Amino acid sequence: MAVLDIRLRAGYLFLVVVVGHVVLISAQVNARSGVPILEAVTFGAFAEVQRAAASVLYGIRGGWTGYVDLRGVRAENEALRRQLADAEVQMQQQRALAARTRALESILELRETLDLQTTAAQIIGTAANPEFRTVTIDKGSSQGLRADMAVIAPAGVVGRIVIAGPRASRVQLLVDRNAAAGALIERSRAQGVLVGSGDGTLSLEYVSEVSDVVVGDVVATSGIDGIYPKGLILGRVDRVDKSGGAYRTISVAPAVDFSALEDVLVVLTAPPGKDMTPEKPE
Repeated sequence: MAVLDIRLRAGYLFLVVVVGHVVLISAQVNARSGVPILEAVTFGAFAEVQRAAASVLYGIRGGWTGYVDLRGVRAENEALRRQLADAEVQMQQQRALAARTRALESILELRETLDLQTTAAQIIGTAANPEFRTVTIDKGSSQGLRADMAVIAPAGVVGRIVIAGPRASRVQLLVDRNAAAGALIERSRAQGVLVGSGDGTLSLEYVSEVSDVVVGDVVATSGIDGIYPKGLILGRVDRVDKSGGAYRTISVAPAVDFSALEDVLVVLTAPPGKDMTPEKPE
């Protein structure tokens, strides 16, 4: 064993001496470029180490930069989404304001064309019970309003006041099942009574079977009821059925879209023969 150890040590020593000679020779011998071979080999080895380290470093730096950039992009996208949402809200507000302005302009134009004294009012509430079609307006007896005053819109007749409080009034819509108005066909002057059904439709009743009525005829107020001034638009005939008796059944589509009402006019001028002055308290 001792002899084997001596031989191994001698072999290792010989290998070290050989490597040392090679290193010394490499340090003295130059390559074609004039750089010592040892230096070139050492540079190559360290260059590969540096290359690997740089790759790892750049990878980490690129990943971090990408993460930071991604967070920035996400924050920017979120800011853009908020700006877009704000812009959409502003556009909706602008559209609502434009629609409100057009409605008020229509009310003003109607008021200027009527030979009647009127006052503008805004709808502030609707009836909870669909069987009784009423709305509440923001003016009452303090502004000279009273029961049975006609309420109109640019498209036509809305209804009449049934209760006038000090600062608000309840309006029975024309389509209420208890509402009625004297009416006539504009084209043929055939007369009847327009009544509401409660479901948003109207019917023209008590029209003679021989009267000239066709689909598309305009139905207007006749003024005989003492509430609605003569000549206001009520609706348009959309169906005519012969009942076989003395009268025919006539369906009328209302002129006013009651679901979109916001502003109305209350007619202060009394129909002929009717006193509309406020009652004095006893």
